[in-house]
Amino acid sequence: MTDEPEVLFEKRGGIGLITLNRPKALNALNQPMVLEIHPKMIEWADDPQVKAVLIVGAGDRAFCAGGDILWLRNNGLENRPKALSFYWDEYRLNRYIKNYPKPYIAFIDGITMGGGCGLSVHGDFRVATERTMYAMPETGIGLFPDVGGSYFMPRCPGETGMYSALTGDRLKPADALHLGIATTYTPSAKLPDLLQALETADLSDKASIAAILNSFHEDPGTSDVKLLEGQIDVVFREDSVDAIMDGLKLNGSNWALKTLDTLSKKSPTSLKLTFQQMRRGAQSNFDDCMRMEYRMVTRTMDGHDFYEGVRAVIVDKDNAPKWVPDTLAHVSDSEIDAYFAPLGKGDLHFEGAPGERVD
Repeated sequence: MTDEPEVLFEKRGGIGLITLNRPKALNALNQPMVLEIHPKMIEWADDPQVKAVLIVGAGDRAFCAGGDILWLRNNGLENRPKALSFYWDEYRLNRYIKNYPKPYIAFIDGITMGGGCGLSVHGDFRVATERTMYAMPETGIGLFPDVGGSYFMPRCPGETGMYSALTGDRLKPADALHLGIATTYTPSAKLPDLLQALETADLSDKASIAAILNSFHEDPGTSDVKLLEGQIDVVFREDSVDAIMDGLKLNGSNWALKTLDTLSKKSPTSLKLTFQQMRRGAQSNFDDCMRMEYRMVTRTMDGHDFYEGVRAVIVDKDNAPKWVPDTLAHVSDSEIDAYFAPLGKGDLHFEGAPGERVD
């Protein structure tokens, strides 16, 4: 008896359908999955039968809850090059999705975090449902919002991307639509009908696909983030994490104090690193953002907080990480700047086949 494949591929009419097939693991992304998806997308790019690609998650709980962070922690401790090779392959797939020559659609039905955003946000269309829960929670595990977060989060309305990046707050479907993470909203019960409509439609251009998706679009309700956007923009436009914290104290509202408490529990290094990442990413093109993130993650895997954060959340589940340094004041600007320094021959590049690395 063979194990169930972790990714399923099939053609449905003019659709090349990718199904992330780890429902018990909330469809968390691992390196073998990346190295299956990327070549298949290359194959379908040249297949005249495939007019568009659609990616979905198996089960009813998650589209993709992120990368397999326990695997990354264990390999980072024991085999750092192997852990970094996952990021190398994942970031190159993110970039391929961003530049895919055919329409790319994602049904973000359920939990969509971290690596799940990398598999969806860079495509043309993202369909949210009532089960969608979006978050980039990396500052809570000593990491930073990667998979292209440097690019898409600073381009959210106002300072909502900075707010989402630093807090890692879990946002509902209406928020995802407001931030631009989702492009339309369709109840999950209607997704089979939407898929059938796509299978049988003329998918010759993006406008035709947009018309179909829009015909299934419904009102997702009120976005809490939109209601708070005025306050978010005032506080999160400050020029440092410390100033943001001071602004939240000055604001004094229930939202501000709750947000302040949230930030106080995050890795101080991750907060300062993420702040700089967002500001730099706002001024960078996509490829430069991906190179920057690979530099950042290489240095993060040399540090302490990622391993400690995953220990606290996933391994021991005590939710009591001991960050080093443990205060913002002890994280110097020079330490943060070092994360962004070029890697020389080790810098991320986009040549070569999936899984191939030539330094």
